[in-house]
Amino acid sequence: MFEYQFNMAETLAIAVVLLLIGRWIKRKISFFEKFFIPAPVIGGVIFSIFTLFGRSTGTFTLSFEGTLKDLLMIAFFTTIGFLASFKLLKKGGIQVFIFLCVASGLVVIQNIVGVTLAKFFGLNPLLGIAAGSVPLTGGHGTSGAFGPVLEAAGATGAMSVAIASATFGLVAGCMIGGPVAKKLMQRYGLVGHTEEEFLIHEEGSTEVIKEQITEENLFHAIVYIVISMGIGGLLIPLAKKAGVVLPAYIGPMLVAAIIRNVIDSKDSELPLHTISAVGNIALQLFLAMALMSMKLWELAELAGPLVAILLVQTAVMALYAYFITFRVMGKDYDAAVMASGHCGFGMGATPNAMANMESFTTANGPSPTAFFVLPLVGALFIDFTNASLITIFINIFGK
Repeated sequence: MFEYQFNMAETLAIAVVLLLIGRWIKRKISFFEKFFIPAPVIGGVIFSIFTLFGRSTGTFTLSFEGTLKDLLMIAFFTTIGFLASFKLLKKGGIQVFIFLCVASGLVVIQNIVGVTLAKFFGLNPLLGIAAGSVPLTGGHGTSGAFGPVLEAAGATGAMSVAIASATFGLVAGCMIGGPVAKKLMQRYGLVGHTEEEFLIHEEGSTEVIKEQITEENLFHAIVYIVISMGIGGLLIPLAKKAGVVLPAYIGPMLVAAIIRNVIDSKDSELPLHTISAVGNIALQLFLAMALMSMKLWELAELAGPLVAILLVQTAVMALYAYFITFRVMGKDYDAAVMASGHCGFGMGATPNAMANMESFTTANGPSPTAFFVLPLVGALFIDFTNASLITIFINIFGK
Protein backbone atom coordinates (compact mmCIF):
# COMPACT_ATOMS: atom_id res chain seq x y z
CA MET A 1 0.00 0.00 0.00
CA PHE A 2 1.27 3.45 -0.95
CA GLU A 3 1.52 5.85 2.01
CA TYR A 4 2.24 9.56 1.91
CA GLN A 5 2.41 12.31 4.55
CA PHE A 6 1.76 15.78 3.12
CA ASN A 7 3.76 18.61 4.67
CA MET A 8 2.27 21.98 5.68
CA ALA A 9 2.70 23.69 2.30
CA GLU A 10 1.31 20.69 0.40
CA THR A 11 -1.65 20.41 2.78
CA LEU A 12 -2.48 24.09 2.27
CA ALA A 13 -2.19 23.76 -1.51
CA ILE A 14 -4.58 20.79 -1.59
CA ALA A 15 -7.04 22.67 0.63
CA VAL A 16 -7.01 25.65 -1.75
CA VAL A 17 -7.57 23.40 -4.78
CA LEU A 18 -10.47 21.62 -3.04
CA LEU A 19 -11.96 25.00 -2.11
CA LEU A 20 -11.84 26.08 -5.76
CA ILE A 21 -13.37 22.78 -6.87
CA GLY A 22 -16.13 23.16 -4.28
CA ARG A 23 -16.91 26.69 -5.49
CA TRP A 24 -17.08 25.52 -9.10
CA ILE A 25 -19.41 22.62 -8.27
CA LYS A 26 -21.61 24.89 -6.15
CA ARG A 27 -22.06 27.26 -9.10
CA LYS A 28 -22.95 24.38 -11.41
CA ILE A 29 -25.38 22.43 -9.17
CA SER A 30 -28.34 24.40 -7.83
CA PHE A 31 -28.95 22.01 -4.91
CA PHE A 32 -25.80 23.23 -3.16
CA GLU A 33 -26.76 26.88 -3.69
CA LYS A 34 -30.33 26.31 -2.52
CA PHE A 35 -29.31 24.76 0.80
CA PHE A 36 -26.18 26.91 1.34
CA ILE A 37 -23.78 23.96 1.45
CA PRO A 38 -20.33 25.58 1.98
CA ALA A 39 -17.85 25.20 -0.89
CA PRO A 40 -15.08 23.74 1.33
CA VAL A 41 -17.55 21.09 2.52
CA ILE A 42 -18.23 20.04 -1.07
CA GLY A 43 -14.57 19.83 -2.05
CA GLY A 44 -13.47 18.33 1.26
CA VAL A 45 -16.09 15.58 1.26
CA ILE A 46 -15.21 14.63 -2.33
CA PHE A 47 -11.57 14.24 -1.32
CA SER A 48 -12.45 12.27 1.82
CA ILE A 49 -14.47 9.87 -0.37
CA PHE A 50 -11.36 9.52 -2.51
CA THR A 51 -9.25 8.64 0.55
CA LEU A 52 -11.98 6.21 1.70
CA PHE A 53 -11.66 4.44 -1.66
CA GLY A 54 -7.89 4.20 -1.24
CA ARG A 55 -8.17 2.72 2.24
CA SER A 56 -10.98 0.31 1.33
CA THR A 57 -9.11 -1.06 -1.67
CA GLY A 58 -5.77 -1.19 0.13
CA THR A 59 -4.29 1.03 -2.60
CA PHE A 60 -3.11 4.07 -0.68
CA THR A 61 -3.39 6.06 2.55
CA LEU A 62 -2.86 9.78 2.84
CA SER A 63 -2.18 11.88 5.93
CA PHE A 64 -1.77 15.59 6.45
CA GLU A 65 0.17 18.02 8.62
CA GLY A 66 -2.35 19.51 11.03
CA THR A 67 -0.56 22.47 12.63
CA LEU A 68 -1.80 25.04 10.12
CA LYS A 69 -5.34 23.66 10.29
CA ASP A 70 -5.39 24.17 14.06
CA LEU A 71 -4.00 27.69 13.69
CA LEU A 72 -6.69 28.63 11.16
CA MET A 73 -9.40 27.23 13.44
CA ILE A 74 -8.20 29.33 16.38
CA ALA A 75 -7.94 32.40 14.14
CA PHE A 76 -11.53 32.00 12.94
CA PHE A 77 -13.02 31.68 16.41
CA THR A 78 -10.91 34.59 17.62
CA THR A 79 -12.65 36.75 14.99
CA ILE A 80 -15.99 35.49 16.35
CA GLY A 81 -14.98 36.86 19.74
CA PHE A 82 -14.60 40.35 18.25
CA LEU A 83 -18.28 40.24 17.24
CA ALA A 84 -19.54 39.68 20.80
CA SER A 85 -20.41 43.28 21.58
CA PHE A 86 -22.53 43.87 24.69
CA LYS A 87 -23.12 47.41 23.46
CA LEU A 88 -24.63 46.06 20.25
CA LEU A 89 -26.65 43.50 22.18
CA LYS A 90 -28.09 46.28 24.35
CA LYS A 91 -28.74 48.47 21.32
CA GLY A 92 -30.60 45.62 19.67
CA GLY A 93 -33.26 45.80 22.35
CA ILE A 94 -34.82 43.33 24.71
CA GLN A 95 -35.99 41.08 21.87
CA VAL A 96 -32.41 40.37 20.83
CA PHE A 97 -31.54 39.30 24.38
CA ILE A 98 -34.72 37.20 24.68
CA PHE A 99 -34.06 35.44 21.38
CA LEU A 100 -30.47 34.77 22.44
CA CYS A 101 -31.85 33.08 25.57
CA VAL A 102 -34.29 31.07 23.44
CA ALA A 103 -31.51 29.99 21.08
CA SER A 104 -29.25 29.08 24.02
CA GLY A 105 -32.06 27.00 25.50
CA LEU A 106 -32.18 25.02 22.26
CA VAL A 107 -28.43 24.40 22.54
CA VAL A 108 -28.92 22.76 25.94
CA ILE A 109 -31.85 20.65 24.69
CA GLN A 110 -29.99 19.51 21.57
CA ASN A 111 -27.10 18.25 23.69
CA ILE A 112 -29.38 16.56 26.22
CA VAL A 113 -31.26 14.81 23.39
CA GLY A 114 -28.00 13.80 21.71
CA VAL A 115 -26.40 12.44 24.89
CA THR A 116 -29.58 10.59 25.94
CA LEU A 117 -30.00 8.88 22.55
CA ALA A 118 -26.29 8.05 22.34
CA LYS A 119 -26.54 6.28 25.69
CA PHE A 120 -29.72 4.52 24.49
CA PHE A 121 -27.82 3.12 21.50
CA GLY A 122 -24.88 2.13 23.70
CA LEU A 123 -22.57 4.79 22.27
CA ASN A 124 -20.13 7.15 23.93
CA PRO A 125 -22.27 10.07 25.21
CA LEU A 126 -19.79 12.48 23.64
CA LEU A 127 -20.98 11.23 20.23
CA GLY A 128 -24.37 12.59 21.25
CA ILE A 129 -22.79 16.02 21.59
CA ALA A 130 -21.23 15.48 18.15
CA ALA A 131 -24.82 15.05 16.88
CA GLY A 132 -26.18 17.82 19.12
CA SER A 133 -25.52 21.55 19.19
CA VAL A 134 -21.98 21.13 17.83
CA PRO A 135 -23.15 20.51 14.23
CA LEU A 136 -26.73 21.78 14.43
CA THR A 137 -26.65 25.18 16.10
CA GLY A 138 -22.89 25.34 15.50
CA GLY A 139 -22.60 24.24 11.87
CA HIS A 140 -19.52 23.00 10.05
CA GLY A 141 -17.12 25.48 11.67
CA THR A 142 -17.96 24.36 15.20
CA SER A 143 -17.98 20.73 14.03
CA GLY A 144 -14.48 21.02 12.66
CA ALA A 145 -13.29 22.67 15.86
CA PHE A 146 -14.91 20.38 18.42
CA GLY A 147 -14.64 17.12 16.45
CA PRO A 148 -10.96 16.61 17.36
CA VAL A 149 -11.67 17.69 20.97
CA LEU A 150 -14.38 15.05 21.29
CA GLU A 151 -12.17 12.41 19.68
CA ALA A 152 -9.32 13.28 22.04
CA ALA A 153 -11.78 12.75 24.90
CA GLY A 154 -12.47 9.22 23.65
CA ALA A 155 -15.33 9.60 21.16
CA THR A 156 -13.99 7.73 18.13
CA GLY A 157 -15.52 9.02 14.91
CA ALA A 158 -16.82 12.25 16.47
CA MET A 159 -15.36 14.39 13.69
CA SER A 160 -17.09 12.41 10.94
CA VAL A 161 -20.34 12.31 12.92
CA ALA A 162 -20.29 16.08 13.47
CA ILE A 163 -19.56 16.93 9.83
CA ALA A 164 -22.21 14.51 8.54
CA SER A 165 -24.73 15.91 11.04
CA ALA A 166 -23.96 19.49 10.06
CA THR A 167 -24.57 18.71 6.40
CA PHE A 168 -27.84 16.96 7.23
CA GLY A 169 -28.88 19.93 9.36
CA LEU A 170 -28.40 22.43 6.54
CA VAL A 171 -30.95 20.60 4.42
CA ALA A 172 -33.36 19.68 7.24
CA GLY A 173 -33.44 23.21 8.63
CA CYS A 174 -34.53 24.62 5.27
CA MET A 175 -37.19 21.94 4.84
CA ILE A 176 -38.99 22.43 8.18
CA GLY A 177 -38.84 26.22 8.56
CA GLY A 178 -41.61 27.13 6.11
CA PRO A 179 -44.10 24.45 7.23
CA VAL A 180 -43.66 25.40 10.91
CA ALA A 181 -44.38 29.09 10.24
CA LYS A 182 -47.30 28.30 7.93
CA LYS A 183 -48.88 26.05 10.56
CA LEU A 184 -48.51 28.82 13.16
CA MET A 185 -50.20 31.34 10.87
CA GLN A 186 -53.11 29.00 10.24
CA ARG A 187 -53.61 27.99 13.86
CA TYR A 188 -53.45 31.49 15.31
CA GLY A 189 -55.03 33.35 12.40
CA LEU A 190 -52.00 35.56 11.91
CA VAL A 191 -51.93 38.21 9.21
CA GLY A 192 -48.74 39.34 7.55
CA HIS A 193 -47.63 42.97 7.45
CA THR A 194 -47.95 45.14 4.36
CA GLU A 195 -45.10 46.99 2.70
CA GLU A 196 -46.79 50.35 3.47
CA GLU A 197 -46.46 49.75 7.21
CA PHE A 198 -42.68 50.01 6.97
CA LEU A 199 -42.08 52.65 4.34
CA ILE A 200 -41.29 55.24 7.02
CA HIS A 201 -39.87 52.85 9.63
CA GLU A 202 -36.14 52.33 9.27
CA GLU A 203 -35.19 52.28 12.94
CA GLY A 204 -34.66 48.52 12.88
CA SER A 205 -32.20 48.58 10.00
CA THR A 206 -29.08 46.48 10.53
CA GLU A 207 -27.14 48.19 7.75
CA VAL A 208 -23.56 48.78 8.86
CA ILE A 209 -21.00 51.00 7.18
CA LYS A 210 -18.07 48.74 6.30
CA GLU A 211 -14.56 50.09 6.20
CA GLN A 212 -12.44 49.46 3.12
CA ILE A 213 -10.05 46.54 3.32
CA THR A 214 -6.72 48.32 2.95
CA GLU A 215 -3.18 47.23 3.80
CA GLU A 216 -3.34 49.36 6.96
CA ASN A 217 -6.70 47.91 8.08
CA LEU A 218 -5.52 44.41 7.26
CA PHE A 219 -2.39 44.92 9.34
CA HIS A 220 -4.38 46.22 12.32
CA ALA A 221 -6.89 43.36 12.02
CA ILE A 222 -4.11 40.76 12.04
CA VAL A 223 -2.44 42.47 15.01
CA TYR A 224 -5.67 42.30 17.04
CA ILE A 225 -6.26 38.67 16.05
CA VAL A 226 -2.72 37.48 16.75
CA ILE A 227 -2.46 39.28 20.10
CA SER A 228 -5.78 37.78 21.19
CA MET A 229 -4.60 34.33 20.11
CA GLY A 230 -1.35 34.73 22.00
CA ILE A 231 -2.86 35.99 25.27
CA GLY A 232 -5.82 33.61 25.03
CA GLY A 233 -3.50 30.66 24.58
CA LEU A 234 -2.17 31.26 28.09
CA LEU A 235 -5.65 30.67 29.56
CA ILE A 236 -5.91 27.06 28.37
CA PRO A 237 -3.19 25.53 30.62
CA LEU A 238 -4.44 27.64 33.54
CA ALA A 239 -7.94 26.23 33.09
CA LYS A 240 -6.52 22.72 32.80
CA LYS A 241 -4.78 23.11 36.15
CA ALA A 242 -8.17 24.06 37.59
CA GLY A 243 -9.63 20.82 36.22
CA VAL A 244 -11.53 22.43 33.33
CA VAL A 245 -10.90 21.21 29.78
CA LEU A 246 -11.22 24.04 27.26
CA PRO A 247 -10.86 23.82 23.46
CA ALA A 248 -7.82 25.70 22.22
CA TYR A 249 -9.87 28.52 20.74
CA ILE A 250 -11.98 29.41 23.80
CA GLY A 251 -9.22 31.46 25.43
CA PRO A 252 -8.46 33.58 22.34
CA MET A 253 -12.19 34.06 21.72
CA LEU A 254 -12.73 35.33 25.26
CA VAL A 255 -9.77 37.71 25.02
CA ALA A 256 -11.09 39.02 21.69
CA ALA A 257 -14.52 39.62 23.27
CA ILE A 258 -12.90 41.54 26.15
CA ILE A 259 -10.89 43.69 23.73
CA ARG A 260 -14.02 44.42 21.67
CA ASN A 261 -16.02 45.56 24.67
CA VAL A 262 -13.19 47.65 26.13
CA ILE A 263 -12.85 49.44 22.79
CA ASP A 264 -16.64 49.87 22.62
CA SER A 265 -16.63 51.47 26.07
CA LYS A 266 -14.12 54.05 24.86
CA ASP A 267 -16.18 54.76 21.72
CA SER A 268 -13.25 53.69 19.58
CA GLU A 269 -13.54 51.50 16.50
CA LEU A 270 -12.11 48.19 15.33
CA PRO A 271 -11.61 47.23 11.66
CA LEU A 272 -14.46 44.74 12.08
CA HIS A 273 -15.17 44.24 8.39
CA THR A 274 -11.52 43.38 7.78
CA ILE A 275 -11.41 41.13 10.86
CA SER A 276 -14.51 39.28 9.61
CA ALA A 277 -12.96 38.91 6.14
CA VAL A 278 -9.82 37.36 7.65
CA GLY A 279 -12.02 35.07 9.75
CA ASN A 280 -14.06 33.94 6.74
CA ILE A 281 -10.94 33.07 4.76
CA ALA A 282 -9.51 31.20 7.75
CA LEU A 283 -12.78 29.29 8.15
CA GLN A 284 -12.93 28.20 4.52
CA LEU A 285 -9.34 26.93 4.51
CA PHE A 286 -9.80 25.28 7.90
CA LEU A 287 -12.94 23.48 6.76
CA ALA A 288 -11.28 22.25 3.58
CA MET A 289 -8.38 20.86 5.62
CA ALA A 290 -10.65 19.34 8.25
CA LEU A 291 -12.94 17.62 5.76
CA MET A 292 -10.30 16.32 3.38
CA SER A 293 -8.74 14.41 6.29
CA MET A 294 -12.09 13.08 7.54
CA LYS A 295 -12.19 9.32 8.28
CA LEU A 296 -15.46 8.33 6.63
CA TRP A 297 -14.95 4.63 7.41
CA GLU A 298 -15.63 5.44 11.07
CA LEU A 299 -19.22 6.34 10.13
CA ALA A 300 -20.12 2.83 8.98
CA GLU A 301 -21.04 1.35 12.37
CA LEU A 302 -22.63 4.61 13.52
CA ALA A 303 -24.85 5.15 10.47
CA GLY A 304 -28.06 3.66 11.88
CA PRO A 305 -27.98 5.33 15.31
CA LEU A 306 -26.83 8.62 13.75
CA VAL A 307 -29.79 8.74 11.36
CA ALA A 308 -32.17 8.04 14.25
CA ILE A 309 -30.60 10.76 16.41
CA LEU A 310 -30.76 13.33 13.60
CA LEU A 311 -34.39 12.57 12.80
CA VAL A 312 -35.27 13.07 16.47
CA GLN A 313 -33.23 16.30 16.54
CA THR A 314 -35.17 17.55 13.51
CA ALA A 315 -38.48 16.84 15.24
CA VAL A 316 -37.22 18.54 18.42
CA MET A 317 -36.22 21.63 16.41
CA ALA A 318 -39.64 21.87 14.78
CA LEU A 319 -41.46 21.43 18.11
CA TYR A 320 -39.17 23.89 19.89
CA ALA A 321 -39.73 26.55 17.22
CA TYR A 322 -43.48 25.92 17.28
CA PHE A 323 -44.07 25.83 21.03
CA ILE A 324 -41.16 27.81 22.51
CA THR A 325 -39.67 30.25 20.01
CA PHE A 326 -43.05 31.43 18.75
CA ARG A 327 -44.60 31.84 22.20
CA VAL A 328 -41.63 33.49 23.89
CA MET A 329 -41.09 35.94 21.02
CA GLY A 330 -44.65 37.26 21.23
CA LYS A 331 -47.08 34.89 19.46
CA ASP A 332 -47.52 37.29 16.53
CA TYR A 333 -46.59 37.34 12.85
CA ASP A 334 -43.01 38.45 13.57
CA ALA A 335 -42.66 35.59 16.06
CA ALA A 336 -43.83 33.12 13.39
CA VAL A 337 -41.21 34.46 10.98
CA MET A 338 -38.53 34.12 13.68
CA ALA A 339 -39.68 30.54 14.35
CA SER A 340 -39.10 29.81 10.67
CA GLY A 341 -35.66 31.41 10.84
CA HIS A 342 -34.77 29.59 14.04
CA CYS A 343 -35.32 26.28 12.23
CA GLY A 344 -32.72 27.46 9.72
CA PHE A 345 -29.85 28.32 12.02
CA GLY A 346 -30.88 25.96 14.82
CA MET A 347 -30.28 23.11 12.36
CA GLY A 348 -27.84 24.74 9.98
CA ALA A 349 -26.55 28.28 9.68
CA THR A 350 -27.63 31.91 9.60
CA PRO A 351 -27.85 32.00 5.76
CA ASN A 352 -30.37 29.16 5.97
CA ALA A 353 -32.36 31.15 8.51
CA MET A 354 -32.38 34.19 6.23
CA ALA A 355 -33.47 32.04 3.30
CA ASN A 356 -36.34 30.56 5.35
CA MET A 357 -37.55 34.00 6.41
CA GLU A 358 -37.10 35.51 2.95
CA SER A 359 -39.15 32.76 1.36
CA PHE A 360 -41.90 33.05 3.97
CA THR A 361 -42.11 36.86 4.03
CA THR A 362 -42.12 37.07 0.24
CA ALA A 363 -45.41 35.20 0.29
CA ASN A 364 -46.91 36.67 3.48
CA GLY A 365 -45.52 40.15 4.00
CA PRO A 366 -42.35 41.78 5.45
CA SER A 367 -41.03 41.41 8.98
CA PRO A 368 -38.27 43.96 9.71
CA THR A 369 -38.23 42.92 13.37
CA ALA A 370 -37.37 39.31 12.52
CA PHE A 371 -34.74 40.37 9.99
CA PHE A 372 -33.16 42.61 12.64
CA VAL A 373 -33.24 40.27 15.64
CA LEU A 374 -32.29 36.92 14.15
CA PRO A 375 -29.12 37.91 12.25
CA LEU A 376 -27.74 39.66 15.34
CA VAL A 377 -28.14 36.50 17.39
CA GLY A 378 -27.30 34.01 14.65
CA ALA A 379 -24.28 35.78 13.26
CA LEU A 380 -22.85 37.54 16.32
CA PHE A 381 -23.78 35.91 19.61
CA ILE A 382 -24.93 32.29 19.38
CA ASP A 383 -21.52 30.86 18.40
CA PHE A 384 -20.06 32.40 21.55
CA THR A 385 -22.70 30.98 23.90
CA ASN A 386 -22.84 27.65 22.04
CA ALA A 387 -19.10 27.09 22.43
CA SER A 388 -19.32 27.84 26.15
CA LEU A 389 -22.25 25.45 26.69
CA ILE A 390 -20.61 22.69 24.62
CA THR A 391 -17.49 22.99 26.77
CA ILE A 392 -19.62 22.53 29.90
CA PHE A 393 -21.22 19.39 28.45
CA ILE A 394 -17.84 17.96 27.45
CA ASN A 395 -16.53 18.47 30.97
CA ILE A 396 -19.61 16.76 32.42
CA PHE A 397 -19.78 13.74 30.12
CA GLY A 398 -16.11 13.45 29.16
CA LYS A 399 -15.02 12.33 32.62
